[in-house]
Amino acid sequence: MQAILDAIMAADGARDPAAELAAIGAIPIPESYRGMAVRAGDVSMFDGMAAHDKDPRKALHLQEVPTPALGPGEALIAVMASAINYNTVWTSIFEPVPTFGFLRRYGRLSDLTRRHDLPYHVVGSDAAGVVLRTGPGVTRWRAGDEVVAHCLSVELEDAAGHDDTMLDPQQRIWGFETNFGGLAEMAVVKSNQLMPKPAHLSWEEAASPGLVNSTAYRQLVSRHGARMKQGDVVLIWGASGGLGSYAVQMALHGGAIPVCVVSSPAKAELCRRMGAELVIDRSAEGYRFWTDADEQDPREWRRFGERIRGLTGGEDPDIVFEHPGRETFGASVYVAKRGGTVVTCASTSGYQHEFDNRYLWMNLKRIVGSHFANYREAWEANRLVALGRIHPTVSRTYPLEQTGQAAFEVHRNRHQGKVGVLCLAPAEGLGIRDPEFRAPHEAAINRFRGA
Repeated sequence: MQAILDAIMAADGARDPAAELAAIGAIPIPESYRGMAVRAGDVSMFDGMAAHDKDPRKALHLQEVPTPALGPGEALIAVMASAINYNTVWTSIFEPVPTFGFLRRYGRLSDLTRRHDLPYHVVGSDAAGVVLRTGPGVTRWRAGDEVVAHCLSVELEDAAGHDDTMLDPQQRIWGFETNFGGLAEMAVVKSNQLMPKPAHLSWEEAASPGLVNSTAYRQLVSRHGARMKQGDVVLIWGASGGLGSYAVQMALHGGAIPVCVVSSPAKAELCRRMGAELVIDRSAEGYRFWTDADEQDPREWRRFGERIRGLTGGEDPDIVFEHPGRETFGASVYVAKRGGTVVTCASTSGYQHEFDNRYLWMNLKRIVGSHFANYREAWEANRLVALGRIHPTVSRTYPLEQTGQAAFEVHRNRHQGKVGVLCLAPAEGLGIRDPEFRAPHEAAINRFRGA
């Protein structure tokens, strides 16, 4: 691994980084590498505990794992940096189910996928790094290419996947429903997960947008999501978080009007730094959508709707960007405008949603389910980053050894934007190939730092 890292580090400051990296194909591949994993023997360790009390630090282990052989259409990458997503939190607390069930089902698919069914699961659904090797049939990528990986793993052997790969029955999220994920020194991906690394970003900055930026793109912009247009009022829950911070940027650069919902003055300030003008601090304003564990309070829905209209000059949201789930979903359905859309991609506060269906059917509203993104959508979202239209929202990074702590911070909602993880990269700020293009964007790139 040290020889691989030395070769990558030699590209920093080199006149021709690509030429330096091309030599990486001659370096032998290590027989094993360090990966952050959960273990099948630990799946009952949190039994009887509330989800909030489960501690990712107790379940995530940095361990040496054998390097898997590459199959057709696959690539092995050296991972310089990765990032924490909520699916890593779910994996580490074995919620809603242990991910070893995913690996077993995937392992039954073929001789090749059987590699994934192991008593450990190397996690992580983001990565930025360098291609080390490619399997048979790969023509687009070669050793030495600097890449980021999106997290859609799809077999593409079923007709259903050839209009929209997210509809393929064998669609999975890499590093969550597959093994050999990105929170490691190396990772195995399908070659159609790879995209060019934005040249003006560091490794940790380039790694952080992948999952959330692509998810926000499909959810808001794509024909498969809400089809956001100029002038739309977009209510964004958790607007300073890992997912919401990209939704805010998508709305602003798409000519929409974001209404940002946050839970502290510091988070409100981050939204304003991104350019949003309409912000609701729901903690300061005391919104309590549930009176107890079983009953919601429609009066609070109405108060929330009035607050939104007060900010927008009397308009209700055309689109509600939903991901908290149970805690907020009743309010989301209520406040969406007549004929509006609630687009949902997650349920971080609970999966059992409850809402008053009268406000949905009588006002012709729509609920749209959205899950990650297909390759085209992920590529377009990454292109926006490469063009400097959408910026990373890294607030803090941790070394690979402290991935458990990073996941704990996300689980307890103590983070802003994205939390990065340095895998092979020995420090932050490495891997920037185009400092001239970066210069005018420096403040925007760093606006979440230290938050």
